[in-house]
Amino acid sequence: MALRTCTVSFTGPSGVRHSVEVAAESIYEAAALGVSALKSDGWADAIAPGTELEVQVREPATCHRLTVEQIRRWCDGVAVSPDETLKKRRLKQLLA
Repeated sequence: MALRTCTVSFTGPSGVRHSVEVAAESIYEAAALGVSALKSDGWADAIAPGTELEVQVREPATCHRLTVEQIRRWCDGVAVSPDETLKKRRLKQLLA
């Protein structure tokens, strides 16, 4: 898959909306990269397993919503190739 520029955002418990731009090959990768970047930023509210994330893909312009828990379940699911196994392992580490 080709890399696509995405904006990953969520609204924290304080009501503040946080967002970050990432380049990813899938919605799950974009969400995991976004969570990792927002956690390391230090300005964002806590991100819980039930936190709803919004992934806005620039081209083609689409919007997807998923939770951190859904990303974890996908990472724990069966991989169809060795490459996907490595990707899932890397994304799971980003969420830790």
